[in-house]
Amino acid sequence: MFRKILIANRGEIAVRIIRACDEMGIRSAAIFSDTDRFSLHVKKADEAYSLGSDPLAGYLNVHRIVGLAVATGCDAIHPGYGFLSENPALAQACARRGIVFIGPSAEVIRRMGDKTEARIAMQKAGVPVIPGTKKNLKSLDEALDIAEDLVYPVMLKATSGGGGRGIRRCDSPAELRNNYERVISEATKAFGRAEVFMEKCIVNPRHLEVQVLVDHHGHAIHLYERDCSIQRRNQKLIEIAPSPQLDDATRQYLNGLAVIAAQAVGYTNAGTVEFLMDQKGRCYFMEMNTRVQVEHTISETITGVDIVEEQIRIAAGLPLRFRQDQIGKRGFAIQFRVNAEDPKNNFLPSFGRISRYYGPGGPGVRVDTAVYTGYTIPPYYDSLLAKVIIWALNWEDAVHRGERALQDIRLEGIRTTIPYYMEILRHPMFRRGSFDTSFVDTHTDLINYSNNRRREDVAAVLAAAVAVHAGL
Repeated sequence: MFRKILIANRGEIAVRIIRACDEMGIRSAAIFSDTDRFSLHVKKADEAYSLGSDPLAGYLNVHRIVGLAVATGCDAIHPGYGFLSENPALAQACARRGIVFIGPSAEVIRRMGDKTEARIAMQKAGVPVIPGTKKNLKSLDEALDIAEDLVYPVMLKATSGGGGRGIRRCDSPAELRNNYERVISEATKAFGRAEVFMEKCIVNPRHLEVQVLVDHHGHAIHLYERDCSIQRRNQKLIEIAPSPQLDDATRQYLNGLAVIAAQAVGYTNAGTVEFLMDQKGRCYFMEMNTRVQVEHTISETITGVDIVEEQIRIAAGLPLRFRQDQIGKRGFAIQFRVNAEDPKNNFLPSFGRISRYYGPGGPGVRVDTAVYTGYTIPPYYDSLLAKVIIWALNWEDAVHRGERALQDIRLEGIRTTIPYYMEILRHPMFRRGSFDTSFVDTHTDLINYSNNRRREDVAAVLAAAVAVHAGL
């Protein structure tokens, strides 16, 4: 087993990995920019090393990070998600310097990161893919011709895209003409590649994904599916495991497809195979994420498997500890991505100092976060503040527990998405477990919530004002 792991990330996912290292008796080494000097992952790690003043460049510098791992005696690097996690250059640099990369091989990262290559690999394996182009588009004229064959609406997608970026729906030739150069520009800026491809748009699908674990000994298992249909502009907001919308036969089929997909490309470590399900219940491969996902927490919650610990064990060459028939699912888990955004102001980022924070607790509640009272949210990174994860034996209880947990949390000084999620939880369609990716767009009235403080919050503010006035 490894002696020390460098965590090439920040924030709550770095804290999550540090906790896994602590439980496994492995030393952890954090990295940080000057902006992150007082972040929780820096405080919790056994060691921490500065990347300098630039808030972003250090986290994206492959050679500096690998060199730091070598210089500080680390055996392995865990990339978390975002930043370099799906950059094959990091895995390659680790191999050259004798450092273990906790993830799949550089070649698999590259193949799955190229959406057209991934589609070809899935077709060869017999996994259904969304109808679309076999190769990257060469010109707008070619795109217009292919769109006529596919029949509008179509989706323009960055070949190296991810995280919901570099995607545009086109409902007509005029929209395709308008969006073609935009997607190329977005792809170039975000991913460094100008390639784009086209798919038939699956209208109002359910977005389902399957967590897989594959070791170096030929063993592959799934940890059931997650429903990520509650999303805005292709960015996930609320995730659920397992999906409340699948019957057992469809569940078995979908999860089996994910294992086939992973084995077909020689995948190892933890990964996620993402699918779209159309209104007729047909499933199509969309992409494979070659890293731990933000929403891995709910798969852990329903199965009891520590995914980060399994990542580390697999990277160390150990076999999986579980057979598929030993993996059961119990109840329902829901994850709420608490973002520093103002839903009432078009989800504008809300950065600043957290004047008051305490998280929810009680049965079936977990919080993954890196914030604390007095912490200042920097404007340079993702707006994710915390992940509130709840579990209950049945769907109805899970929804009620989600309401209670969100009511319990106190996160003041900035705007967050918490009150918006409360409105979603109260909506009849969500409570029935009946929704697809159009839910947020078709229920714009949910942002009309009140910003009024709860009674106990008002009382606390008044008590503090009286105390200050009295000189207490």
